[in-house]
Amino acid sequence: MDLVLWRTFTIIFSVEFIIGTLGNGFIVLMKCTDWIKGSKLSFVDQILIGLAISRTGLIWLIFLDWWLFMLYPILHMTEKMLRMYYISWTVLNHLNLWLTASLSIFYFLKIANFYKTIFLYLKFRVKKVIAVTLLVSLLILILNIIIIKIYVDMCIVGAQRNVSYTSSINNYEQSCKLLAFTNPMFTLIPFGMSLTTLLLLIFSLWKHLKNTQHSMKDSRDISSMAHIKALQTVIVSVLLYSIFFLSFFMKVWGKSWKDKYFFSLCAWALGIAVLSGHSFVLIQGNNRLRWAWRSVMLWFRCRFKSAEP
Repeated sequence: MDLVLWRTFTIIFSVEFIIGTLGNGFIVLMKCTDWIKGSKLSFVDQILIGLAISRTGLIWLIFLDWWLFMLYPILHMTEKMLRMYYISWTVLNHLNLWLTASLSIFYFLKIANFYKTIFLYLKFRVKKVIAVTLLVSLLILILNIIIIKIYVDMCIVGAQRNVSYTSSINNYEQSCKLLAFTNPMFTLIPFGMSLTTLLLLIFSLWKHLKNTQHSMKDSRDISSMAHIKALQTVIVSVLLYSIFFLSFFMKVWGKSWKDKYFFSLCAWALGIAVLSGHSFVLIQGNNRLRWAWRSVMLWFRCRFKSAEP
């Protein structure tokens, strides 16, 4: 690998790793501290904790995989290591995206204003809706793991053989491409759910603003502010995960080995950026976390000022 490229991506991965670990770790630390002090964890707090833990696991997995690839490339490509990596990635990424979708559904059902019977039915049973969603996602996860294991075995068998026929080479490359596309295909479901809730929240806000204009009320009421606050979180979530899906497909766009390798590095960088950046969006969208984060930053600022001569 080019030395400049290696150093560049090492710096990028290291910075993203630190930021992501701090952001997601802060969420878990604050929520667990409140729980230890006797405060009851709300339903959304439990989702945030699970989301932060899964993202921390993903960040560590990608970061450790990078260093293993750079320092011990032979160990990185062993059969056991490949299976462990792909299955771990599948589980953590699945939890990450489905918990994100569950959070979007929660905001939508709690904040949106629709008077349809089915919406009101779901609105008053939001916990059951989330529980059923996560239960269905568990079944999808099992199916995803089975398919991933099949494609990983096909890639490993193809790599271990001394391939001498074009048809065998084509089969091997096809199975590895299918492996690269499997996770994005499964994760399109929660991404679609998040996108749907975003569009419905926008429509709900538009209807609410229209009604307030007709009734000559202030458009900056509590409901409007709640809509905007939820939209900020969901919009950034959808944008970040659009980048996340793009990072997957970049891996198969390159025609040459160097192109694919460079795209893979970019995909890793974008993936960690998503996992790191969205934690701070969640912190800004939660009053308790935002206040605690600002307090911590203010404390560090005062400490640095007092340390200056």
